[in-house]
Amino acid sequence: MTKALPPDSRNRASLAYRLRYAAQNPEKIGTYLSRMARDLKFRVASRDHVAYYRAVMKADAARSPEAAVGSPTRERWLALGQMQFDYLLRHGLKPDDRLLEIGCGNLRAGWRFIDYLDAGNYYGIDISPDILLAAQHTLVRNDLREKLPHLTLVGDLKLRFLPSEHFTVVHAHSVFSHSPLEVIDECLANVGRVLAPGGFFDFTFDRTEGNEHHVLREDFYYRTETLTSLAERHGFTARFMDDWEELPHGQSKIRVTR
Repeated sequence: MTKALPPDSRNRASLAYRLRYAAQNPEKIGTYLSRMARDLKFRVASRDHVAYYRAVMKADAARSPEAAVGSPTRERWLALGQMQFDYLLRHGLKPDDRLLEIGCGNLRAGWRFIDYLDAGNYYGIDISPDILLAAQHTLVRNDLREKLPHLTLVGDLKLRFLPSEHFTVVHAHSVFSHSPLEVIDECLANVGRVLAPGGFFDFTFDRTEGNEHHVLREDFYYRTETLTSLAERHGFTARFMDDWEELPHGQSKIRVTR
């Protein structure tokens, strides 16, 4: 059973919310207007959501790879990566697990997984070439080249190039929070093929108990039952992870298994 949302979890796309937020945070109006202008520019130039968000990541990574993956400071980047790693470790992650990280970014959590797992057992994919270049720098900075991680650029989440029933753990942190439902559906339709028997797929999302909505085309808010029902239509058993809610993170987590 899901917990109650914090009181500020409202429809951020509504005019009333935006006006109230602007009145309370006038110093942020300029930043929001800049985001709106960027959003319009990228929508016009992009053929689909992957192309749109690739442009977003290119712009954000040029300023700061850490901020591009949602960490405003280096300290927060390290803390969020540690949180993800510790959580999977508590849930039984072992060095011989084969882990696929969807949306690996600049290896905020990935470098810890790479360091812990047996050589060759980490596979990270991302839609952004710019953030994958930053991931290479993270590998070098942490001297993890001998662990032979795989880092691959993708244009969709069909996972066609990956082997069947191979990965014991699939992990997607802060990916579905930036994805329209058709992208999530595509991922759930295909991830089961690459998931090993007995494996699981964890993903985080921005949860709402009101109207589902998105802010620009960057941040998407879903009801838990929307995503669990979608997973079940693709043959999964879906479970809301209550223990993740106890951690200092704004997103919620669902685990799906066969």
